[in-house]
Amino acid sequence: MSCDQSYPFPQVFLVDEGSGRGGRQHPSQSPNLVPCWSFPPPQERARARGKSRGCMGVSHSAALVVLMLFLLVFAALGLGFYQIYNMQKELKEIDKAKPVSEFNAPQKQIGHYEPEVNGGDKDEDRPAAHVIGRIEKRHSDTLRWDPRTGRAFTSGGVAYQFEDGALRVNETGLFHVYSRVELVFKDCDQKSSFVHSVFVRREGVSLPMTLMEGHRASFCSQHPGRPWTTESYLGSALQLQKHDRVFVNVSQPSYLSHEHYANFFGLYKI
Repeated sequence: MSCDQSYPFPQVFLVDEGSGRGGRQHPSQSPNLVPCWSFPPPQERARARGKSRGCMGVSHSAALVVLMLFLLVFAALGLGFYQIYNMQKELKEIDKAKPVSEFNAPQKQIGHYEPEVNGGDKDEDRPAAHVIGRIEKRHSDTLRWDPRTGRAFTSGGVAYQFEDGALRVNETGLFHVYSRVELVFKDCDQKSSFVHSVFVRREGVSLPMTLMEGHRASFCSQHPGRPWTTESYLGSALQLQKHDRVFVNVSQPSYLSHEHYANFFGLYKI
């Protein structure tokens, strides 16, 4: 009895003709039929299923598609980083090649703190002064000042003269001179007015020279007969000479405000 296991067609039955003396089997007896199936063996079926599924249950085509997607993502990231690097490099080159103009060039600021190379303090030697108004019982057109109260100071050889209220400079140069006064009129009318001026007395010149002047009038015409406060500010860059004495005049000193910081006067070398 034999059976070809690899034969693909339906079942085949073999008849055993008997044993012994070679006689035929009796017709009344059923022949001994032995079935034989054509299915492949279990090992071959398992091997075929393993080949069809691929690695870890994923087919080879699906794994290839996923790999290609990963490669595309990494390529896009690399391209982005490369473009950013090129942009940064171009910006650095533009900054290096940018010409210095009057708008981006560093400029010196008046009164800005600039320490010297040798470690000295330049501002301590700069001629400058700032004095605050002082109320006098005896009113005079030429105002007197306080050089020590609050933020008042003198430096760089500039001196305040108590006898006449002048600031005296000790060297020739370009100075910024400024003054502010505030006046309070208790009974203001249309004729109320005042003159605020800054002048200098110079050696060898008999008459004073006016440097700046402001005239205020008709500032309380809308509300006559009521208290009114007004102010005047003068400031300019002026050429002064060594030993010049600078003064401030007000035509109505009796109306000066008694506020401590309402009136001030100062100068500094540019």
